[in-house]
Amino acid sequence: MFRVILVLLSMVAAGPLAAQAPSSFEIAARARGTPDIPGLNIVWLTPWGDLALAREWRNIVVHQSEGSAGSAYRGALAQMQRPNRRGTTIWVETDGTVYWAVAEFAVPIHLRDGNRNDNKFIDNSSTFQQVDNDSSIGVEFVGNYPNVRRPVTEAQVAAWRILVRVLQIRYDIPSERVFAHNWVDYKDSRYCEGCDLAKLARTQGVETAQRIDRDR
Repeated sequence: MFRVILVLLSMVAAGPLAAQAPSSFEIAARARGTPDIPGLNIVWLTPWGDLALAREWRNIVVHQSEGSAGSAYRGALAQMQRPNRRGTTIWVETDGTVYWAVAEFAVPIHLRDGNRNDNKFIDNSSTFQQVDNDSSIGVEFVGNYPNVRRPVTEAQVAAWRILVRVLQIRYDIPSERVFAHNWVDYKDSRYCEGCDLAKLARTQGVETAQRIDRDR
């Protein structure tokens, strides 16, 4: 009986420690500089700084630029040169390349301060005038020009599946705080900007960092 009690006590003591051990993916997602993120090709126009100095991002907002294929680098470079211009922190090319444009404390102009309140896509009671530039990190997907209804590429989807997990881990953002631009702002009525990608982020489930590590 005494041995059984010792075994049970050791299991209880070891359990929380094992659960708290971060994976290499989680370590990379919280790093500084230009870490290698498994499965992502990131071009670091601006490296990550000290996470403690980053803005307290509470939301992730998905955009589509209505720009041509090949325009992500130009857009990200212009953003780096003037961080508070119209645009986003992160740009994603049609081949899945991710460009990190500006510092984590910078605030690009990518939202209309959550001006949608018609509940057309989601319940806007928690987004109206609350999902704004100061609280929301933006991700821009290029390639839907001249046909705005053109879907993102498979490479962009693959990159997004990992990128959104990186952002969620790094800034502690739950899946229900991932939004399409059309969900929170009145936008182009010809298509739903960012909707498919935001839905994917919310429905793909909690894909753990350990699972990504194992698969890669």
